[in-house]
Amino acid sequence: MPREILINVEPQEKRVAIVSDGRLEEYYIERPQDRTIVGNIYKGKIEAVLPSLGAAFVDIGLSKKGFLYLSEIEFAFEHVDTPKAHPPKEIKKGQEVLVQVVKESFGTKGPRLSTHIGLAGRYLVIMPQDKQVGISRRIEDEVERKRLRQIFNELKLSKDAGFIVRTAACSKSKQELMSDAQFLYKLWKRLEKASQQKKAPSLIYEEYDLTLRAIRDSFTEDVSKLLVDSKPEFYRIQNFMRAFLSYLSKKVEFYRGDDLFAQKDIERQINRIYESKVYLKSKAYLVIEPTEGLVVIDVNSGGFKKKFNQEETAFKVNCEAAHEVARQLALRDLGGIIVIDFIDMERESHRREVFNILKKALSLDKAKYDILGISKFGVVEMTRERVHKTVQMLSYQPCPYCGGRGRVKSPMTIAIYALKELKRYLKGKSLKEVSLGLSPSIIDEVLKNKEDLKAIEHKFRVKINLISNPTLHVEEVKIA
Repeated sequence: MPREILINVEPQEKRVAIVSDGRLEEYYIERPQDRTIVGNIYKGKIEAVLPSLGAAFVDIGLSKKGFLYLSEIEFAFEHVDTPKAHPPKEIKKGQEVLVQVVKESFGTKGPRLSTHIGLAGRYLVIMPQDKQVGISRRIEDEVERKRLRQIFNELKLSKDAGFIVRTAACSKSKQELMSDAQFLYKLWKRLEKASQQKKAPSLIYEEYDLTLRAIRDSFTEDVSKLLVDSKPEFYRIQNFMRAFLSYLSKKVEFYRGDDLFAQKDIERQINRIYESKVYLKSKAYLVIEPTEGLVVIDVNSGGFKKKFNQEETAFKVNCEAAHEVARQLALRDLGGIIVIDFIDMERESHRREVFNILKKALSLDKAKYDILGISKFGVVEMTRERVHKTVQMLSYQPCPYCGGRGRVKSPMTIAIYALKELKRYLKGKSLKEVSLGLSPSIIDEVLKNKEDLKAIEHKFRVKINLISNPTLHVEEVKIA
């Protein structure tokens, strides 16, 4: 299936869509005020040590202090002081440490930090504090893994840094891997020198922005073209391609139309990302409900109409749903604990097949995940790592009406509540008039039972003025 990378640039945001055969597979947003700090390297200063948590808070020059596990700190001091220095026996406030952000701030929590520095290139990741070469587990072909190990044995790289071979290194030549390794090693040496010259807290290295990250991580040979609708961004991409990916530069095109995402039918697909129901081709559907602690995904047969028995229907729907679940997890960047409730299947072979389809689909996900087997009730439990702020966090705010409940109280419920509040307000008072301010739909409901109003007026010897106020929240009651 042809894959495309589409980049839309506006004054206040950049958007990247990765499309496969016209279908949105990955979607990212970056705004100047919300630019990610994941991957940034800082020289930080320990602000507080909390043995009870097994962690320390580190000042890296941001509004929120970073969180670093104590088990990493002793390891880190070797690389902040001179090479011959020994790690201190006691970790104290004020000591300096070189750290990298591995997880964004969420809510009241500061960024998660690590002392295991890693700098990603096109094909490799350099690990300055490690001394070994590792190969991505996503490269499953044993012949290819053996070839890559053989290349690294021949490269004779410096022994004071290790490397991880990325999935993109598959089928790449010895010269291509050597060039990437040399570039990363020189970059690290520059950063190491900068870290010795700067005072904490300070930024030592800033990760690429969204556009260049997308190119580095996703612009592979199976991508038919990259389209960008901004001429300055197009020139910037061309410069980057000439330096690192010259053999792919011919696939970069400047889009001259009016609306790239609309013309490619991406805008419509983006608008559907956060609908709770996701319909499948068979007319079955998923219901996706993120809660504070976990994400629940329910599979429903819905309008599935092919004439199978109950077991076969469940199996066919679940197979289709397994593919879509993996796609939605990546598209929505759902993280934490995830529970998937497939339709019940009696046959163990069917449950095993659905689970294998799900695992295979998840293997394409860039995020780390851990998955348990499928239960006899068709339930799968898994966890998925989320390191960036999601599109939902950047694009949406809590609903001012429902406050996150997903529902508001009915007009009748609020009408009854309003009259109760009015009676509480009038009790013990001696007033001639009182005003009851409500949303128009609630006023209509109150007026359906005028006798109730008259009864209150008679009991408290007061005139009630109903004030219809369209600006009021539907659950708001104002008495004056």
